[in-house]
Amino acid sequence: MANDDISAALGGVVIRPGDPDWDAARRFHSGIGEPALVIRAASVDDVRSVVRYAAAEGLEVLVRSGGHSAWGSVPGGLTLDLAALADVAVEGTRVSIGGGAHWGAVAAVLASHGLGISSGDTTSVGVGGLTLGGGIGLMVRAWGLACDQLVGVQLVTAEGDVVEATDATHPELMWALRGGGGNFGVVTRFDFEAHPLRAVFAAELGFEGDARQVLRALRDVMTDAPRELTVTYMDVPPMDPSAPPGSSIGAVWAGDDETRAREALAPLLAVPGVVQRDLGVRPYPEVLLEQPEFDPETPMPGFVGGNTLLRVLDDAAIERLVAFRESNPASVLFLRSLGGAYGDVPQEESAFPARDATWFAMAGAFDVPGMLDDAARTRALGDWNEIESLGGGVYGNFTTSTEPGWAERMYPPATMARLAAVKREWDPKNVFRRNHNVLPA
Repeated sequence: MANDDISAALGGVVIRPGDPDWDAARRFHSGIGEPALVIRAASVDDVRSVVRYAAAEGLEVLVRSGGHSAWGSVPGGLTLDLAALADVAVEGTRVSIGGGAHWGAVAAVLASHGLGISSGDTTSVGVGGLTLGGGIGLMVRAWGLACDQLVGVQLVTAEGDVVEATDATHPELMWALRGGGGNFGVVTRFDFEAHPLRAVFAAELGFEGDARQVLRALRDVMTDAPRELTVTYMDVPPMDPSAPPGSSIGAVWAGDDETRAREALAPLLAVPGVVQRDLGVRPYPEVLLEQPEFDPETPMPGFVGGNTLLRVLDDAAIERLVAFRESNPASVLFLRSLGGAYGDVPQEESAFPARDATWFAMAGAFDVPGMLDDAARTRALGDWNEIESLGGGVYGNFTTSTEPGWAERMYPPATMARLAAVKREWDPKNVFRRNHNVLPA
């Protein structure tokens, strides 16, 4: 099918370099891409036509939902924009969400029905990429990953066919979609089982002092904490526009039981240096963050570091994480508690790695011109690699690298072998490879 033919076959819009909308079309949440063309699908039939066209032309397909992925920065290929496929339908506790929907809009619809899903932290993140990569949300201890709440999908295959998949009809495909990334097709609809949720108790705490002390206290509190409580620790420099500078602790209790939530947080509030900033019951959509979009005038610098899923947040891990932050003034440290419902899922029931992890940790030095030379980059990377080795896997949604081979770093060998077998069945020609790619077995 020629380039002009694909335009005639679609109800959506084909945008090419030089077209009036080109600059807007190639811009995504995290940057500005250089694809061969952008297609804004208006329907599932459009998606089918685009996939068949891309396969015939040998074009890599980048599926854009929220546009947070670094893969949009890789030149070439075809960007398939699903923004028009964003409907949200609620029937009881079953929720069907279009593949182009963003979590902020979804959370608002769910709140109007008294429901919630453990989802992303920001309003702009896409349902699609977050769920397929796992989805470590603000209520991960209460309800697990976003993908743990996934009960069915509508998927356009590499052949351009439409498949309705559930655990009953396509169990291996569903297994792979729960954390195995976007390797297996274009998900045009996600079906979730949601949870009753009238409101959440949210707390924002500040901290000044030795981060080691507060992280040890945070670890000890969460060891026996009710699973309704999920906490996040952040320490960011003034240059990071995504959060206020300094150390902070965020806590979300899945529900409006303020008494129990305060009781669970009481030991943490007793730690010297911890102060209350904001506590109270509020609608869940109000706790989602508004992450700033890419600003071409002030592009984000490079990132030297990574993330890992820690089975144990022991004193040695805390020391390494804090030392990394201290030795790199322009760096960020982020931790989120796991366990609870996250750990209830047996390892073999989803592709997501390290179900025995109790903490997710991320640290990275910003590669600011004049601040990091080659020696400093090498040192920071070496320090991070030592930290990553303490964990049981890497969370693909928080990686900024588009280098080949990252899938092997994310998944253990047995999981990779099983993912490769699913890939062979559903995408033997590797049409969907603009991602942390799993090669067909």
